[in-house]
Amino acid sequence: MMFIIRTTGEAPSAANIAVKLSRKTPAIVTGGEGKTDYFCVAEPDTIEALRGQNVPVVAVHDGYYEDGKGGGVGIWGQGKFWEIRDTPFTVKEAVGATAPATNAPQGDSEQVNVRGAIFGV
Repeated sequence: MMFIIRTTGEAPSAANIAVKLSRKTPAIVTGGEGKTDYFCVAEPDTIEALRGQNVPVVAVHDGYYEDGKGGGVGIWGQGKFWEIRDTPFTVKEAVGATAPATNAPQGDSEQVNVRGAIFGV
C-alpha cells in the first residue's frame, strides 16, 4: 500500500517501509513550505502504527503526483496499485493487477474496429 510521509526530517528508514520516490511538497499544500513528500510502500498495519506514533502520514488518492523532475507517481485503487514514472510515458517500477479476474465472463475474442464503430471509417 502506498502512502506519503510529509516531513521536514529525513527519509523514513525502517526495514518495513520502502521509500519509492521523494519530491518537494507542492506550494499549494497548506503548511507544506520546506517539507518533503516521501512516497512510501508498507503494509496497512505498519501505516496505522506510524499514525499511532504521530508520524505525518498522508493518504494517497487515485491520480498522478508529479515529482517536479519530469516524472511522478500514478496511483489507483487508493494506494493499492501504483507506478513510478521517469517521464509521464515511461514506467520505471509498478505494482498492479497483472492477472485477469477469475470471475470474468468468457466472451468471444472478436476484435472490434473502434474507429469504424464510432466514426464509420
